[in-house]
Amino acid sequence: MSESGSKSQVKSRGTRRTEVGEVISTKMAKTAVVKVVRVQRHPKYEKFVRKAVRFFVHDEEGKARDGDTVLIMETKPLSKKKRWRLVRVLRHEHGEA
Repeated sequence: MSESGSKSQVKSRGTRRTEVGEVISTKMAKTAVVKVVRVQRHPKYEKFVRKAVRFFVHDEEGKARDGDTVLIMETKPLSKKKRWRLVRVLRHEHGEA
């Protein structure tokens, strides 16, 4: 009975936001800074405008490196600024050893 209760609880939680971005800093312990660029159309002038947002991402194993393209997912607050976690590295930057 507890198993079916937990399944219904997970379904009611809803889907979490995911974003794809580029790692711009890995200088903190277990934390990476990821830049996500969004392209929006200006409502009046109809020009495409790029908006960049920086997210502090929890990286437990330290897999991400500067320049990598990563998939991140929204999660519960882990600290004052960290509300995202690293799901996986989509593409490694080939410049580093």
